[in-house]
Amino acid sequence: MFSSTGRLTDLICGNAAANEIWSPRVTVQAMLDVEAALARASAMHGVIPSNAVDAIVAACKANHIDADALMIGAAAGGNLAIPLVKQLTAVVKAKDAEAAKYVHWGATSQDIIDTGVVLQLRAALDLIDAELLALSNALVRQAEHHKQTPMIGRTWLQQALPITLGLKFAQWLDAVTRHRARLSELKARALVLQFGGAAGTLASLRDKALPVAQSLADDLGLQLPALPWHTQRDRIAESASFLGMLSGTLGKIARDISLMMQTELGEVAEPAAAGKGGSSTMPHKRNPVGCAAVLTAATRAPNLVATIFAGMVQEHERALGGWQAEWEALPDLARLTAGALSNMLAIVPSMEINVERLKKNLDVTNGLVLGEAVMLALGDAIGRMDAHKLVEGASKASVANGTTLFDALAANETVMRHLSRDQLHALLDPANYVGQAQAFVDAAIAQSKQHAKQQER
Repeated sequence: MFSSTGRLTDLICGNAAANEIWSPRVTVQAMLDVEAALARASAMHGVIPSNAVDAIVAACKANHIDADALMIGAAAGGNLAIPLVKQLTAVVKAKDAEAAKYVHWGATSQDIIDTGVVLQLRAALDLIDAELLALSNALVRQAEHHKQTPMIGRTWLQQALPITLGLKFAQWLDAVTRHRARLSELKARALVLQFGGAAGTLASLRDKALPVAQSLADDLGLQLPALPWHTQRDRIAESASFLGMLSGTLGKIARDISLMMQTELGEVAEPAAAGKGGSSTMPHKRNPVGCAAVLTAATRAPNLVATIFAGMVQEHERALGGWQAEWEALPDLARLTAGALSNMLAIVPSMEINVERLKKNLDVTNGLVLGEAVMLALGDAIGRMDAHKLVEGASKASVANGTTLFDALAANETVMRHLSRDQLHALLDPANYVGQAQAFVDAAIAQSKQHAKQQER
């Protein structure tokens, strides 16, 4: 009954699992799951006859719903729930006319739509949670393996000072660990039932309102909030914020990898695979297509987050436009973020790393990037400002004459008076000037493992 309405590009920036969670069929099934749970909870507390439940539950299957009629009805009614309840009632009536009287009892359209979205959001966040753990583990392994692998650090896209490749992985890991912590907190706040009836009072259920609400929440495996939240959209906005921030972090990682993958640098590469990253005209090309997909998601995400944030300003007890703006923005954001995460998870564990090119790129300035180390060593003897002036002059001489910084410094009488050639060599060894890089790697790994232990409790 439900044909695919996806775009041809859905698997470039998404993945099949996330796309399915937000597919038309699953969207309708999520709402029907709420209707089925509502019937069970209502019967449990005597609100509807218990013999009406089986017929209603049996009808709550997406294959009973006419998708084309649903779309047309939604355009006329302003939301999907109105025509969905109409079709559901007709399906139940065809089997049990008496049971059909009790479909959707006590609920309003927004209760069904919002709670259905929360069910889909839970599935999406569970998917992201599992892949975040896998990405975290992959980053831990890479950071540990390359803790002592020196490379050049870059600021303003220019060579700055030596770091280690492990530190770069650790920086990514540090951000991912924070996202995992945010996700744990988000689930507790956002995965809650929406059930308030027409104006958020559940007046139609009289004294059975709260017992039915609790049973409905329990049936669906959701928390029961203190009160309905029809026009308080902070839970949805927080979810969007999390997804947007995660997309941004994944985009930063993709930007780093794609820059390091440039031909002139050649420090890393996405894993090779048949048909992946090629050019339609240039046989030699190996494009960072995984990074491109992640960067596409990171580019689109902020506007989707902004849409959801703008929709928070809602009118009185039920919204006019702001709530409706979420219906496409949130699924698109969730799909893009999950897709970006899957693409990154396909890159990081098997990333190709060219240690020789890392070393070569460290030496491209002939030692100029270690000038600070020499300046500080000389500063102890001749003062920082004089040492800065001396090393700056030697650096200019090195560039002008096409020599190494070592040669320029070794030719200076003041330098050789205070430093031996062996000391100068040691100062100009990148591996000796990575500061606390290795300690920072250890800290990031320890923090990641500590979070994992806390999650296991």
